[in-house]
Amino acid sequence: MIAIIKTGGKQYKIEEGDIITVEKIEGESGTKFTFDEVLFLGDEKEVMVGEELKGAKVEAEIVMQLKAKKVTTVKHKPKKRYLKKIGHRQQLTQVEILKFVK
Repeated sequence: MIAIIKTGGKQYKIEEGDIITVEKIEGESGTKFTFDEVLFLGDEKEVMVGEELKGAKVEAEIVMQLKAKKVTTVKHKPKKRYLKKIGHRQQLTQVEILKFVK
């Protein structure tokens, strides 16, 4: 069975047992929580979309907190001698999908 969930403004296609990396979710390693925004749930025999998914949830557990690689960019204004280097590291959370709840 697969599901499509939405978290952090992005959508993820998942199965039970998958480990995915999503935008930061507060909590320590081993903390269990649920994704409430399920967009699709189904398999070869049954498909649930839209109103059929009222109350559907995906249970997950935090594996670890981490940071992405550093992304650098430059602000530049031509002919004004202005140049500024900016860096950013996005905080991420690795999550293991435990089970789907209909």
